[in-house]
Amino acid sequence: MSPKRFPAVEAKEVIKVLQKVGFQIARQSGSHVILKRAKDNRRTIVPVHAKKILKRKTLKAILADADLTLDEFKALLR
Repeated sequence: MSPKRFPAVEAKEVIKVLQKVGFQIARQSGSHVILKRAKDNRRTIVPVHAKKILKRKTLKAILADADLTLDEFKALLR
């Protein structure tokens, strides 16, 4: 079995996926966008740096905050 690979994505793509699952942009503090989901009070922070790919560990932390699996994220990314 091959290991599951995290896709190379920019912050704006991650924000679009999070908005699909119910997150809304609450505010922005510098280069970080804070998103919240009202139904379960989840919150996550996405660092936005123009045209830069998010690091795997950062993406993994965002997915954990949003309670999304890697497979769910990849499906919503399309």
